[in-house]
Amino acid sequence: MPWDFSTEPEFEKKLDWIREFVREEVEPLEVLFPGCEFLPLDDERRRIVDPLKQRVRDNGLWAPHLGPNLGGQGFGAVKLTLINEILGRSPWAPIVFGTQAPDTGNAEIIARFGTQEQKDRYLAGLLSGEIFSCFSMTEPQGGADPRVFTTRAVRDGDDWIITGRKYFSSNASVASFFIVVAITDPDVPVHQGASTFLVPAGTPGLNVAANHHLVGADPHEPGHSLVHYDGVRVGSDALLGAPGQGFLILQTRLAGGRLHHAMRSIGMAQRAVDMMSRRAKSRFTQGSSLADKQLVQEFVADSYTELIPFRLTVLHAAWLIDNGDERAARAEIAACKILASQVLKSIALRAIQVHGAIGLTDQLPLVNVLLGGIALGLADGPTEAHKVNLARMLLKDYEAEDGDWPSEMLDVRREAARAKYGELVDK
Repeated sequence: MPWDFSTEPEFEKKLDWIREFVREEVEPLEVLFPGCEFLPLDDERRRIVDPLKQRVRDNGLWAPHLGPNLGGQGFGAVKLTLINEILGRSPWAPIVFGTQAPDTGNAEIIARFGTQEQKDRYLAGLLSGEIFSCFSMTEPQGGADPRVFTTRAVRDGDDWIITGRKYFSSNASVASFFIVVAITDPDVPVHQGASTFLVPAGTPGLNVAANHHLVGADPHEPGHSLVHYDGVRVGSDALLGAPGQGFLILQTRLAGGRLHHAMRSIGMAQRAVDMMSRRAKSRFTQGSSLADKQLVQEFVADSYTELIPFRLTVLHAAWLIDNGDERAARAEIAACKILASQVLKSIALRAIQVHGAIGLTDQLPLVNVLLGGIALGLADGPTEAHKVNLARMLLKDYEAEDGDWPSEMLDVRREAARAKYGELVDK
C-alpha cells in the first residue's frame, strides 16, 4: 500500500502560490478591515476583496472543499487540509477563497441532501460569496445535545410550523437563511425524530432576540445570537433531506466542520510559532537573545512537538476520508477536535510569554489565537464530550480480561507460555 508524505509537484506549486498570496495580498486586510470578514461587503471592501476572489478563481482554487459540479475543485480531504492550514493563518483568507465557516459546512449538507430547487436557491449565493448562512442548532438548555432539544416542528397541512429557541446561532444577524434543527417526532429516538429545515431570513416569527460577542471579538463581527422561532411557518419544500433525517445531517455537518476547524487551526498555531521564533531571535536581554535562553528554547521545542503530531492526526483523518473509510475517520476527527483547542491554547500562551506585555495587546493577534483555542474547546460540542465519545469508540475494540489478574502479568504469561511450549522447554 502506498504510504508517503510527498506532495505532487503540480499541487505543490499551487500551495506555494497560496502561501505567497495569503502573505502578501490577504494578510494586509486584517489591519485595513479588522473584524469585518463576516460582514457583507460594502463598496470599499468590495473594491479590494472581489479582485482577490477573482484571482483565486483564475488559479482554480475557489471553494476547494466542494466538487467540480458545485463550482469547487474536488481536491479531496488531504489536499484541502494542505490548503486550509495555509488559509488558517489569516481570518480573511477563508473569505477570499470561499471556505469560510459556517458556510462551508452548510454548503456541503445542502449539496449532499438538498433538492435541486434548494441548491439553486441557496447554494449559488454561498458559492459566489455573496451571502452568509447560519446553522441554528444549539439551545439554551440542551446545548449541542439533540436528545434534549425542545424546538419542535409540527405539520400543518402541507406546511411545517417551527417553535423554539436557539442560542449561539453564529452569523444570524447577517445570514440570508438559517438551517434549523428541530424535533419532528418526539416519540422516537432522536436519530429518527429530528429534522432539518431551510428558513429564509425575514420569515415571520423568526426573531434574532439578542446578539452576543465572544470576549475580545471585534464589535463589528456578527456575533452569536439567541434566535426565537415563534410559530415560523415554512412549506414542505423547506425540509432538508427526509423527515427524521436531521440527526444524520447534523452528524455529517458537524464532522466536516470539526475537521475544517482543525485544518485551519494548524495555520493559526504555525503563525504563532513563527511569531514566537522570530521574536526570540530578535529580542536581546541580559547579554543574549531570548533564543539563547534555555527556557525559551524549551517553549519553541514544546510547541513544535505539539504542532507536528496534531498536523499528522488531521492529515491522517483526511487520508481516511479520501480512502472511503469515514467510519474509521470518526475517532480521528474526535481526536482532531480535542487537539485543536489544546494545541492552540498552549502555543498561544507560550508565544504571548515570549513577546512579553505587547503579546497581550491588540497590536498582535496572539490573544485572538488564544481565545480561538478556548472557543474551539466549546464550539461544535465541548472537549469533554468529545473525549467521552472518543474513549467509547476506542474501548469497543477491547475485551475484558479473564480472571482476576492483568493478562500482561508475568505469572499469567509464564503459565500460558508453559502451556504452549512446556514439553519442548522441559526437554
